[in-house]
Amino acid sequence: MSGLIVQEWLEPAGGAEQVLDAVRVALPDARVACLWNDDPVRFPPEHVDESWLARTPLRGRKALSLPLMSGTWRRGWGDLEPEWVVTSSYVFAHHAGFGTERGIPKFSYIHTPARYLWEPELDGRAGSMPLARLARSYLRSVDRRAASASGSLAANSAFVQERVQRVWDRDARVIHPPVNAAAIAAVPDWAAHITADERAILESLPDHGFLMAASRLVAYKRHDAVIRMGAVLGLPVVVVGSGPERERIQALAAVAVVPVHVLGRVSDELMRALFQRALAFVFPPVEDFGIIPVEAMAAGCPVIVNRIGGAAESVLDGITGVHYDPDDGAGLAAAVDAAGRISPDAARRRALDFDVARFVDDVRGWVLGDAGQASASSRPKSVASAAG
Repeated sequence: MSGLIVQEWLEPAGGAEQVLDAVRVALPDARVACLWNDDPVRFPPEHVDESWLARTPLRGRKALSLPLMSGTWRRGWGDLEPEWVVTSSYVFAHHAGFGTERGIPKFSYIHTPARYLWEPELDGRAGSMPLARLARSYLRSVDRRAASASGSLAANSAFVQERVQRVWDRDARVIHPPVNAAAIAAVPDWAAHITADERAILESLPDHGFLMAASRLVAYKRHDAVIRMGAVLGLPVVVVGSGPERERIQALAAVAVVPVHVLGRVSDELMRALFQRALAFVFPPVEDFGIIPVEAMAAGCPVIVNRIGGAAESVLDGITGVHYDPDDGAGLAAAVDAAGRISPDAARRRALDFDVARFVDDVRGWVLGDAGQASASSRPKSVASAAG
């Protein structure tokens, strides 16, 4: 075989999956290895290899599987003998062996060192993982050793680059994740591309007068902070997404002093139409990068993001959006006022800096540059073809 792309697991939607899709564009001959595949239509089944965990009751049970993930990745599985390995890691995928101890070139794209281990205060999900808490000291030492053997590293933001240096003592280049920015920015009115049912949803909302939040409904994304912001400012709120926090968010919406619309998961077209109708897109979490704020900018929507985290790198304060402190109630009105002065064209232009085409070029340059230092027999065939 030629190359292997390793990712923790495959799901129908998510930022890591967007990265994986773009890595496959950059390196199209590669197979994919994952712990389990919950999106069987994303790639042809014969191109995806699952681990032994996929055949057990632990399939999909991330918290319970966590103590077994590192060992599973280190051992590899089946008869896979890749000529090169690219990992897309936010837990332990960078631990993947697959013969790399024999000098096979390895490239690890780091969404973040596992926050369950290294930054549990930033991710409330760590509290639901008792095994992770009990084993944290041991797993940290295992993770640090694996990181030292993870080949060339690329971080998805300067924010994560600093974390990699701090917890692993490793240097990493920055390659920001891919966003379909050009495709989003090319459509001046996404409402013309939605279904009749979606148009009814859109028309039921305030016209250009609501704050918008969108992402997976988990606690650390802080959708409740956007609802509170709307209440303080007397502005309606639209929340898009699904996840374990949905019932709590709906309960907060039911007692809010302003209208709060919880839409669940929506199509890409409706999401973009909502961006174009929103007063501002609000993103309060301390995030490693944040793809959705860039998508909002691509649609011309003003963005308000936490002044701490990777989203503050993509959003230029006062130019394409606003940096704010979600816990500073006195600053909320100023943030919305500043967002109202943002030029939609400036936001779109900034978003194009993160387009998929840029990511594909960066990944090819990264792998080509490092593989060029290895023997010709170790060079990825797909990358060698791209270089020709």
